[in-house]
Amino acid sequence: MLVLLLLFGPWGGTADYRVTATFANAGQLVQGNQVIVGGVAAGSVTDIDITPSGQAVVELTVDEPYAPLRRGTRATIKQASQSGVANRYVDLAIPASGSGPEIADGGRLSVDETETAVDLDQLLNTLDKPTRRGLQNLFKGSERQYAGRAEQANRGYPYISPALSSTQRLFGELTHDTRVLERFLVDSSVFVTALADRRRDLSSLIGNLRTTTRALGAEKQALADSIARLPDFMRNANTTFVDLRSALDDVDPLVEESKPVARKLQPFLAELRPFARDARPAVADLSAILRREGAGNDLIDLTGTLDPLARVAVDGGERNGKRRPGAFEEIATASRDAKPIIAFGRPYTPELFGWFDDFSTPGTYDALGGLLRFQVVVNAFSVQAEPGRVLPVPLPSRAENFKQLMDLGEVKRCPGGGEAPAPDGSNVPSADLQKELGCRDADRAVDP
Repeated sequence: MLVLLLLFGPWGGTADYRVTATFANAGQLVQGNQVIVGGVAAGSVTDIDITPSGQAVVELTVDEPYAPLRRGTRATIKQASQSGVANRYVDLAIPASGSGPEIADGGRLSVDETETAVDLDQLLNTLDKPTRRGLQNLFKGSERQYAGRAEQANRGYPYISPALSSTQRLFGELTHDTRVLERFLVDSSVFVTALADRRRDLSSLIGNLRTTTRALGAEKQALADSIARLPDFMRNANTTFVDLRSALDDVDPLVEESKPVARKLQPFLAELRPFARDARPAVADLSAILRREGAGNDLIDLTGTLDPLARVAVDGGERNGKRRPGAFEEIATASRDAKPIIAFGRPYTPELFGWFDDFSTPGTYDALGGLLRFQVVVNAFSVQAEPGRVLPVPLPSRAENFKQLMDLGEVKRCPGGGEAPAPDGSNVPSADLQKELGCRDADRAVDP
């Protein structure tokens, strides 16, 4: 008997810690429901009583290490799920350790420190009849929506959480800089408004794009070949793209200066559209000229015959028993050698064009009409000291010849000296050119 008293007597263990919580109503709480702290079972409901004012007094037991509770603890009646009527529990939100005075065993939590669960029926009772009918139709429509597709929906639900997380990050980035977002929305509104004003043009663009896409689909084999060749093309074009960066910097001023003109081009482009439409037959004929089935009947076949011409013009070859350069090289050499002759003849441009103009002169007139001044000089031969022989004397340079001719007369007119000087000075030789030719512009035959 002594042993039994020692085992089961009051000194054989520690009594449970109890606290009483007052709720506005018990919310279908029953004895035996759990007390939860931080998602962990920490006690149970031992008794429920009703006060004269209709409030519920619930007695709770709390196990260690959560006992004793402290002031600031809040008790809430919650439900584990919507199914069942005895699946309620009391959730205790306790403050940090040492943050408030302890509640003694048998203490009380007032109604201000408790919350009662809101049943779904209470929520639905707040809705009027049309709203409840609409909610019923929503559930019925959802039932028809998922009929026969429950398995597919279940496979899709696991992706909802990652999608929502990504959406949260997206909206976080959007709201990070509200000014940029506002400017983006305003610019988007202006852009959409501009599109709405050009909806007919946009419709035509979409129609043409559909035709283009259909044409590309019809040439899918050729498109596949082009895509296969694209990597090599991109590698070869990489250098061009790199050089294009500096070119774009140089083009930026042109683009800025072209913006006012671009606005004025809009009416012109609108009038150009009928011209482009009418030009389609001509473009079709040009396409036939460029590429026509058969041999030797289009421009592409014609370019195939240019290979011999390229060899003659560029490569050169054996001609008249000697290796000769190509025609282009010969032309380049001749052009370089002709530069001094062309430079010397440039001052004679008025006389040359006067000769073209019906052997008259452009610009000089007197009472009888247009004037023409010229000299005839014969000094190609000269008698030498040896008797009985007339030997040819090498012709002097044209500049020296002109200088000698001018020394014979009283004046030393420059080329073009038979005309009045132009207001812009275009026919007045420079001082260096006058020195080279040995002439004086002051001896011009016609006064200004």
